[in-house]
Amino acid sequence: MTEKWFNVGKIVNTHGVRGEIRVISRTDFPEERYAIGNKLYIFTESKKDPEEVTVAAHRLHKNFHLLTFEGYTSIGQVEQFKGAILKVPEDQQGELDEGEFYFHEIIACTVYTAEGEEIGKIREILTPGANDVWVIQRTGKKDALIPYIDDIVEEIDIANKRISIRNMEGLLD
Repeated sequence: MTEKWFNVGKIVNTHGVRGEIRVISRTDFPEERYAIGNKLYIFTESKKDPEEVTVAAHRLHKNFHLLTFEGYTSIGQVEQFKGAILKVPEDQQGELDEGEFYFHEIIACTVYTAEGEEIGKIREILTPGANDVWVIQRTGKKDALIPYIDDIVEEIDIANKRISIRNMEGLLD
């Protein structure tokens, strides 16, 4: 039985000499995903099977998440993980509250105006601060950036990969 895996980060380097790794996060909920005691799985090109690790410590440093895993206490033990991908199996995804969605559920949804005009597909989600911003790939036009706020997003239908937005003046220019 093959499990469905979700990418939660990329190990880009080591940090210091005590086994800390530098991660670019790809998860919707880094504080929960990187919590002490959580299990993560390291996928490297050199190994067929992922390596299970347990988070021993987590902290933010500049734009990176710094993680330490139980049993890994030196730079020599973690250098092998440079370039690897951190993933979790589907069954480790927690239940979300109503109105909350995982990035992978939103990406590739088609966005329409309230009047039914197709705008394009969501290609990426940016997390600059106060609210997420959806990058919508449009045919023959540059990408549109749509803030994920109640004033704009009217309806999200994950089952049909369809999102309806209110087109405010200047939004799609």
